[in-house]
Amino acid sequence: MKMDADYSRATDGATGATLTVLGLETSCDETAASVVRLSAAGAEVLSSVIHSQIDDHAAYGGVVPEIAARSHVEMIDGVTRRAMSEAGLDWSALDGVAATAGPGLVGGVMVGLSYGKAAALARGLPLIAVNHLEGHAVSARLGAETTYPFLLLLVSGGHCQLLEVRGIGDMSRLGTTIDDAAGEAFDKIAKAMGLGYPGGPALERLAASGDGSRFELPRALLGRKDCDFSFSGLKTAASRLAQTCETQQDRADLADAVQKAIARQLAERTERAMKVYAEAHPELANGALKQPSAAREGVGLDQDALKQPSAAREAVGRKLFVVAGGVAANKTIRRTLEDLATKYGFAFLAPPMAYCTDNAAMIALAGAERLEKGLTSDIDVAARPRWPLDETRASVDPVHKKTGRKGAKA
Repeated sequence: MKMDADYSRATDGATGATLTVLGLETSCDETAASVVRLSAAGAEVLSSVIHSQIDDHAAYGGVVPEIAARSHVEMIDGVTRRAMSEAGLDWSALDGVAATAGPGLVGGVMVGLSYGKAAALARGLPLIAVNHLEGHAVSARLGAETTYPFLLLLVSGGHCQLLEVRGIGDMSRLGTTIDDAAGEAFDKIAKAMGLGYPGGPALERLAASGDGSRFELPRALLGRKDCDFSFSGLKTAASRLAQTCETQQDRADLADAVQKAIARQLAERTERAMKVYAEAHPELANGALKQPSAAREGVGLDQDALKQPSAAREAVGRKLFVVAGGVAANKTIRRTLEDLATKYGFAFLAPPMAYCTDNAAMIALAGAERLEKGLTSDIDVAARPRWPLDETRASVDPVHKKTGRKGAKA
């Protein structure tokens, strides 16, 4: 099987039908299962169960792939059973099984995908292999009845991309990181500062009491006018400065400087992408999309608080900017990007905090949207360590000219 194959095949779709899908996510260090129901009214999360491996990896300061894979093997069945129980459904109520097939730590991806295959075979259900990044791309639709198209900033521990999203399986890359992701920079710098794992949230908490103006950190790719990112220079410079910090206030000041530097670069590249997107879509009007406070701050998971039918109607035909991925949980970055969206006349939307980091609800939703279009997967679908959302662009214009046997990275 070719590495650039689209692991889906068209069948008779179910447009307009109510679809209930089990989603499985095991691409990194969370074992997750969720049941999502997709109808004409939007997506409803019936259950979302996540087993975190933070304690398992904390002693190592990062994720150890072998430990992660073993934990997935031990937990996947129990997590799935709990998700089905909390949804109040039996297997006969499902219309399909969606599982992350990549990108990610391939040992972990294989666990969830294999379990999904077994469940689909045993219950006679369609299997939908889902790109983990596509799950993040649609995750904002778990908190609001959002329509396509929209401009997306996908920013996480392993990925940092700007994409035009026209629909499920229809996305174009506008920019990507040429080295490290923003979330990786957060975590590695936090580790250098002795903040433990996971580093991103710890650095954000420390930055709240800091004044970053005393530190001058490098700005990347100043000679380029495209939408690509680079965080390796910032990561190296901040890690070296961390060795000079003698007091807790020194560390807080550096944390604030790092957070602002990452937010600045994300905003600068996003600003360029907004201009490109607006020029390509003159038919879209300016508009503001206000999220309820519960969705913005992640307070609770009540479906009524998360659903915004009136906001969805307001967003139709208007420019919409969505930020998704684990780093979208950083409140400073979220505020910076929201201000930028307002400046350029974009409605702003981010997933509820619970759906920013890895979860299975986003995988179930992506699977349901694929199933609605009649896109299902063969049972021999393989796990992929790399799987670009825009495979055409990744093939024609790869970030790294030598892609290796794992395929193009982004």
